[in-house]
Amino acid sequence: MSQIDIPSQFDVLVVGAGAAGLYTALCLPESLRVGLITKETVALSASDWAQGGIAAAIAPEDSPTLHIEDTIQAGAGLCDRTAVEFLAQHAPSCIQSLVNLGVAFDRHGQALALTLEAAHSRRRVLHAADTTGREVTTTLTAQVLRRQNIQVIQQALALSLWIEPETGCCQGISLFYQGKISWIRAGAVVLATGGGGQVFAQTTNPAVSTGDGVAIAARAGAILRDLEFVQFHPTALTKPGADRFLISEAVRGEGAHLIDNEGRRFAFDYHPAGELAPRDVVSRAIFSHLQRTALDLATAHVWLDMRPIPADKIRHRFPNIIKVCQHWGVDVFHEPIPVAPAAHYWMGGIVADLMNRTNIPGLYAVGETASTGVHGANRLASNSLLECIVFGAQMANIKLENIGLSSETPVQLRKFSPDPSEWHIQQAQLEALREKLPRLVWESAGICREQSRLENAIATIESWQQDFAALPLTQFLLALRPVEPASFDLPDVERQLGLWAETRNLLDVADLILKSAAFRTESRGGHFRLDYPQPDSNWQVHTLIQTNHWWKSPLLS
Repeated sequence: MSQIDIPSQFDVLVVGAGAAGLYTALCLPESLRVGLITKETVALSASDWAQGGIAAAIAPEDSPTLHIEDTIQAGAGLCDRTAVEFLAQHAPSCIQSLVNLGVAFDRHGQALALTLEAAHSRRRVLHAADTTGREVTTTLTAQVLRRQNIQVIQQALALSLWIEPETGCCQGISLFYQGKISWIRAGAVVLATGGGGQVFAQTTNPAVSTGDGVAIAARAGAILRDLEFVQFHPTALTKPGADRFLISEAVRGEGAHLIDNEGRRFAFDYHPAGELAPRDVVSRAIFSHLQRTALDLATAHVWLDMRPIPADKIRHRFPNIIKVCQHWGVDVFHEPIPVAPAAHYWMGGIVADLMNRTNIPGLYAVGETASTGVHGANRLASNSLLECIVFGAQMANIKLENIGLSSETPVQLRKFSPDPSEWHIQQAQLEALREKLPRLVWESAGICREQSRLENAIATIESWQQDFAALPLTQFLLALRPVEPASFDLPDVERQLGLWAETRNLLDVADLILKSAAFRTESRGGHFRLDYPQPDSNWQVHTLIQTNHWWKSPLLS
């Protein structure tokens, strides 16, 4: 990639280029100079992988009130009603904005086509075949690249927030880009880095979803909320060698059946709505069924049978699912798809208000990285893309901190030049941590959790964090002062620094999820404890975290 000079200062830095980051960048006033940072290339994000669609009450028989009630019902007592009302009431106008930008949703004649997904009381999910996320992000990316005020900085890694010590304000970030670390000043930083699915061995998220925003914000003193609540999608393609490709909920909404090896629709044993029960219920139904019937849980699966759906409808609605399944040797027209649950969506995140503000002045969070209160303990299907758009639109109202012009004295460049033999040992340690960590978290904090396993995993993570802190590369990087640039005499430096940063973030995210799961001694929404299998009214509270301190919010009504 050719060398591109980037300014040392922007009005706003947006970190992340999924739906939340892209739409935020587009909605920021065009008078502002915006830097949009993505650690890969634009259009490589979890939003791009979103199949099902985007929810909005636009049908004559629907209403925002019904959308609000469905969202609150799914959220298992932890939704913030004000935030949910804001989301549902702004949904129709945000859909219109996307249509105006050129998003080609499917239609029935002139009307936008709507489908049903689990736990929705009406057909309200707009879609573009089964690649809605890709359609949205591709359209938004094209619009971003046309904007003169937005500079896209690709294959760049935000390492930390730059906090002004006297005021506690966020005034920029440290950035690894083109082989060097530099400090970029900004009047506001918006974290829109998506979720952290890669902390689990089984996930529908892409490789970039390593919880970067939550980890970076946590280290800077941001307040976090409800990190134990992870949504496990019940139906991810499960074949040896294949990525855990998500088979959209919309497939079951259109009439597909979940069956076991005997061909029986077992989901009705666990919930009267069968395969259309809320996601956490369906995931646990599959998990419990496999525990009773499977020899090896790591490779076990049930079956998703699409044959009850008319073949023409399958071709029209699910062309991408047909193609991916075909690639892995599954003909959806003649045989069921092997599926099992996988980590899909993180309900918790950085606490943010309706204006996306966090407790750190100058720091904002949008999308899956944020906890706005709309999802509660369990997100309603197809509310995630909607949240990115509704809350991204709020950034049009941003009030910037007055940062003035930077006048730092130039600081000498520091250089990291390890001994080659020592560097190979460091590399091996980093790669081993990166490989072991997701397996540990999946086994201890996956679909079903229990105290002793959580405690053992926490002790292991803490010892790995100590190993990580002792690495010479860690010590070099953490000793850098703000405005102090650095370069590296390393082979394959982009990959190595990426591995270091993501491993650090995943270790922190694993620690936060495990401790939050151990803290909440009940089952609710996406958090299920074998040793506390029922909801507890005393736990109708948020889990709040700041600088390694956990506490409960006041009881919610």
